[in-house]
Amino acid sequence: MEKGKSSDCKDCGGKYVLIRDEEDPRLTLFEKPLPCYGCGIGWSSLLLGFLCPLIWYCAATLYLCRYYNKDPRERIGLAASAIAALVCTIIILITLAVIFL
Repeated sequence: MEKGKSSDCKDCGGKYVLIRDEEDPRLTLFEKPLPCYGCGIGWSSLLLGFLCPLIWYCAATLYLCRYYNKDPRERIGLAASAIAALVCTIIILITLAVIFL
């Protein structure tokens, strides 16, 4: 085998990885970069949510509507935004309870 060439052997442990999989074409989906400068919608909304917390609720809605089924790489960022929305809601409720009770 020439140096730099990949073989068809799946158990050879070469340094090259098959990019496209003929058995499962869904794996070619991940060749595309994530939106929002490669961070993904979830992580971008988590970061932008510190400026405007309503963005966390939009991302939580995407998470609950299973937007991550389009691209599973979005799942973690959307889940982090949903958790941030939950924490924000709890803090707001505690603050309102302290003020009005």
